[in-house]
Amino acid sequence: MRRLRRCKIVATLGPACVDQQTMIDLYRAGADLFRINMSHCDHAAMRERVQMIRAVEKEVGRPIGILLDLQGPKLRIGEFAEGGVYLTKGAEFTLDLDPAPGNAERVRLPHPEILSALHPGNTLLVDDGKVRLHVIEVSHEKAKAVVDVPGQISNRKGVSLPDTEIPVSSMTEKDRADLDAGLNEGVDWVAVSFVQRPDDIAEVKKVARGRALVMAKIEKPQAINRLDEIMEISDSLMVARGDLGVEMPLEKVPGLQKRMTRMGRRFGKPVVVATQMLESMISAPVPTRAEVSDVATAVFEGADAVMLSAESASGQFPVEAVATMNRIAEEVEKDSVYRAVIEAQRGAAPDPTGADAIAMAARDVAETLELKAVCAWTFSGSTAFRLARERPEPPVLALTPNRATARRLSLVWGVHAVVTRDAHDIDDMAKRACKFSNREGFSQEGDRVIIVAGVPFGTPGATNMVRIAFAGAER
Repeated sequence: MRRLRRCKIVATLGPACVDQQTMIDLYRAGADLFRINMSHCDHAAMRERVQMIRAVEKEVGRPIGILLDLQGPKLRIGEFAEGGVYLTKGAEFTLDLDPAPGNAERVRLPHPEILSALHPGNTLLVDDGKVRLHVIEVSHEKAKAVVDVPGQISNRKGVSLPDTEIPVSSMTEKDRADLDAGLNEGVDWVAVSFVQRPDDIAEVKKVARGRALVMAKIEKPQAINRLDEIMEISDSLMVARGDLGVEMPLEKVPGLQKRMTRMGRRFGKPVVVATQMLESMISAPVPTRAEVSDVATAVFEGADAVMLSAESASGQFPVEAVATMNRIAEEVEKDSVYRAVIEAQRGAAPDPTGADAIAMAARDVAETLELKAVCAWTFSGSTAFRLARERPEPPVLALTPNRATARRLSLVWGVHAVVTRDAHDIDDMAKRACKFSNREGFSQEGDRVIIVAGVPFGTPGATNMVRIAFAGAER
């Protein structure tokens, strides 16, 4: 089943799609990869969903990726004697370590690590930024603050600190257990929440040991300050616009989205644009015009993937939401302006390696000769990643003997992966690349394709050869 678009779609699983038939419908509507959100899922439910995805994969005959999204630390205030209070503008309010129920003057903040990191002038956000305070006095036991934006706060609401780097790991004990469970089930990607520094990604990669690729969710201002370092160590980025918009001025988020998609292109790593893309479709069968434009903008920017959260997980129209996103992406990629935008984003020269030079050359040859497909033999997926960075006009057909690689590539722009045995010589490489190009609908007899591979075969990262071949009939 070949997609007619380059941008991929990530669909979050949840109560609206817990049965296998709905997952099949989501895939056929356009979903390329399924997200399991561990904030709302225990290990038993996660295992059941992984098994169903693998069953769907067998049913549709295509590799499907699984993204395990770790919850990350949840910083929350304590409880109030009366369930909540209203904080008026200009009032003083204290957050402390005292376990006694809170009132209109104070509440417990059971996170000494926050108190040790705060300084006068720092901002505190409560309940997704609905209430905003600034710190005027702080010690190891308490922080006194003044209310800048008034509002109601109640038991166990979340706390955010947009201008404070908190000395805690992005991995909680729950995350460690969830990560181990997910890796044991064979998930393909792991998304890390609450990323503040590159060390947060390094910690997860050390546990994963290559069993899954690691995606950094960019949702905190502290991560923006070290974006290049985080991108360098991670395998992918997610632009988590919801949380990012809470901790930063909303008007800055669109520019950051563009910056991150272009950075991903430069590094040759996938970027996923997420949160509220078709939010109204949680309860309506059609999106707003603004939401359509939002999805289209991400596709025009060359994002590797766009993601649905509650729209597919708990909405009333999960299949329709995926189908709508699919239609938007297809239409954008047909637009005459689309290729001009993609070409304009083609920035600096590739890394000075043979593999990167070959990827760029393959793109140039394919477009100059108007070839039907770029066929990449790849074991680890690195060849396909490099080709996707070049954003060639013909589709990229990735041929791999590694099923895990094919599943991971379901997130990567323009890549259609096929699992097959490795080539045993150059003639076999060319013959079977042409065969699969015809079989998958990219070419017909007499068309030409370009083949990229590494010799000796089966050596990861050894991309060193380009060949043009006619996609003749199989003999």
